[in-house]
Amino acid sequence: MMQREFAFTDQDFQTIRGLIHRYAGISLADSKQELVYSRLARRLRATGIKTFAEYLTFLQKGHEDEWEAFVNSLTTNLTSFFREAHHFKLLAEHLLRLDKTQPIHLWCSACSTGEEAYSMAITAVETFNGFDHPVCIIASDLDSHVLATARAGRFKTEAVQKLGAERAERFFVPDGPGFYKVRPELQRCIEFKRINLLDSEYPIPHKLDAIFCRNVMIYFDKDTQFGILKKFAPLLHMHGLLFA
Repeated sequence: MMQREFAFTDQDFQTIRGLIHRYAGISLADSKQELVYSRLARRLRATGIKTFAEYLTFLQKGHEDEWEAFVNSLTTNLTSFFREAHHFKLLAEHLLRLDKTQPIHLWCSACSTGEEAYSMAITAVETFNGFDHPVCIIASDLDSHVLATARAGRFKTEAVQKLGAERAERFFVPDGPGFYKVRPELQRCIEFKRINLLDSEYPIPHKLDAIFCRNVMIYFDKDTQFGILKKFAPLLHMHGLLFA
């Protein structure tokens, strides 16, 4: 095994496991030790701290900016447009059954870099054949870096082209070499917020027609999953859908 740049003990790993579980609900398996080292070693370099023990002491003294960087380093943000496409077909069918006189309220609760939230918005616009029907989507994540990417709405050309020429032209505009940007009228459907799913309450002002919380529950233990689901339930309309 290559010698590590920084000493990293089992106790350091156990401390990190406890901190990320307490703050973000994420359960780290033993197999994640090397991943944790590689991601947090970047934070030691960035802060100039020489050991993991010193870094963890620094972190626990309450440095808010570093807490945010710590969480950002350990969260996983793999996503794509219309991932698990059958869910969006179900969403479209659900939207057609709703009261057409009322605004649509949706929540993308782990939006990562935004592909899922924009896929929800595209689904709604296509379902109602235009932007006239009011659709309000809250898109949230704990990771502030990916939220900034989502809010910017700028994606690589190859990711957008996978949507097909018709969708790419209708919902995006070229934005420099190799990139497309979401059209403003689609962006206006979405409000981006930083929300921790471990919070006791969620800042959601309206009853919801659907909640997307996909590909995130797998990082939580059973008790944390149950706690989150208990908080989701009263936010949904009687016939609202949960995608998890």
